[in-house]
Amino acid sequence: MEPGGERELQRRRHLPELRHQAAEYYRSNEVPQRLEEALNATFYLRPPDLYGHLANYFSKFSKPPVICKLIGRKVLDGIGRPTLEVEIFCTVKNHEKSICSIVVSSHSEILDSASPEAIDADENERNDSVNRALEWVNGSLNEMLRDLQPADQCKADELLGEYFAKKVEEEKERKAIEKEEQEAAISAPAYVPALSAVTPSGKKKGVKLGKKSSVAEKPISPAEPIEPVLCGSIAIGGLSLAVAKTGATINNTPLYLHLALMKHDQDLPKELTMPLPMVTLLSCGKSSSGKLKLMKEVMLIPPAELTVKQGIERLLEIQKQMMRLLDPVSKGPSVLKRISHLGCLITGCDSLEQPLILLQTACRNLGLELGTDVHLAINCAAHELMDYTKGKYEILTGTLKSPDEMVDMYVDLINKYPSIIALIDPLRKEDGQQWSNICNAVGSRCYLIAEDAAKSISKLVEDQNINVPKCSGLIIKYTNQTKISDLTELTRLLKGQRHIAILGSPAGESSDDSLVDLAVGLGARFIKLGGLSRGERVTKYNRLLAIEEELAKNGTLRSGENHEFVDFAEEVLTVEELLDALPTTEQDPWPSEHSQPLLAQDQNPVSLHGSTLHLNEATNLDPSIFP
Repeated sequence: MEPGGERELQRRRHLPELRHQAAEYYRSNEVPQRLEEALNATFYLRPPDLYGHLANYFSKFSKPPVICKLIGRKVLDGIGRPTLEVEIFCTVKNHEKSICSIVVSSHSEILDSASPEAIDADENERNDSVNRALEWVNGSLNEMLRDLQPADQCKADELLGEYFAKKVEEEKERKAIEKEEQEAAISAPAYVPALSAVTPSGKKKGVKLGKKSSVAEKPISPAEPIEPVLCGSIAIGGLSLAVAKTGATINNTPLYLHLALMKHDQDLPKELTMPLPMVTLLSCGKSSSGKLKLMKEVMLIPPAELTVKQGIERLLEIQKQMMRLLDPVSKGPSVLKRISHLGCLITGCDSLEQPLILLQTACRNLGLELGTDVHLAINCAAHELMDYTKGKYEILTGTLKSPDEMVDMYVDLINKYPSIIALIDPLRKEDGQQWSNICNAVGSRCYLIAEDAAKSISKLVEDQNINVPKCSGLIIKYTNQTKISDLTELTRLLKGQRHIAILGSPAGESSDDSLVDLAVGLGARFIKLGGLSRGERVTKYNRLLAIEEELAKNGTLRSGENHEFVDFAEEVLTVEELLDALPTTEQDPWPSEHSQPLLAQDQNPVSLHGSTLHLNEATNLDPSIFP
């Protein structure tokens, strides 16, 4: 027999069986039926690209893409610090394809006034966190998310949450073992010679009788411990966002629409509202050269009736005018030296009102009026100003104020400048009573926003309590172990409790513009991106403009809504007042429909919080909460 003849004989012998297997394989996958449908439909259409049409037709029956590989990389953020990039590859029609990548901001923000030792420690911590995140992404997380459909965000976040919880427990066990080893290593205490009881010669140190002590007049609450951040947690938030972006890309849907569908349980709203930009124009905080320390960011907010495009154009004109006021003689280069990493102008001021007067002048030169044509917001960053040795805030060099005096100062400032419609972190989170006081005093005409004063997103979602401290809303930053599902739940919680959501960018921002899609898709009231300078900031403003244009083109852009403030003073009933209004008989635990209503019809139900009852939309009155 000739070479190869035996193989040919074997092939012919098995040919009927192979034909039967092929027919069964195609029949079980409905190939003949699909071919017949495709050919019949295509003949009548007669498309110019026949095979392109057939490819599109059969692609509807292909298996959904699944994640096949993750790649993590160390990259640099907008100010040159290391952060994490995550790229997701999917198996699409039997081929491995790169779908998308995202860059997230690292978790810590070191203060401008920090010591060199603190800066070095932060740099080391940041590097350790990114390196650990790379290990997770390129290792165990790569295996865990393999074959997962990126459209299944809930499943992805569930897996990521379980993984993170396991890592937290491992870290606790590791620290417990370290503590045991340290305690075991400690032998009998070393001999310490007794100190002489003789008082050294010279004057005694301490407070002399009859002289005023330098301690704080009124004790303040110590700073709460910083919420611990697990090293490597940036991998969790980065992957959750990357999965969301991958799902949107595969579905050929903009990320903001993909997120809006998630938030509204796949029932897309007919219209979406653009968040109002809070644009940082000036920085007059601790890093500036003047005496003023209070105003870390002075921000402009365009009127709600303007489009984002019109608003940004107006704010750009004010920025140009401000540059002329700050540097009337010299040209551009000296002004550019005062651009901060937030993309705004750094200028030194010596009084609380000086930056506000500058803004009034700039607007007046353009024929604009503060409070009508543009509004103001101030990031006070009060937590950076507390002098714990004196128990007071240093708002100006040498000028200190107690928490109660800070409240009075803010009330006077807003009375004089009603164009200020938002204060961010006007106090530390530990000054809960003063937060309540300022909300009651000016909350009906000014948003009191917690940024550093708020808890982490995961803690807020876990506790379901926004009002610690009492405030009008929160600035949400997508960092660390935050997942997309956490954001959707938190924004629902904020809306249910009549709080506003503000999506904010961290100090070390990257050029990734996903934050803008998050703000639009989740229905944030404001978006805080920094100034209108620096590429990583401007990229996001450009994305904001592109989304607005797309919504307007599709007829799904909702007009801006006027600002609605909460009158905290009218929305508080003491427990005693509410108990007095309740009936006391067991036969009739609730008033009849003809009785005097417990609350006015325009008021909301109440929920128990501390020693007062705060009205909100999220809870109903339950008699079981009362004795």
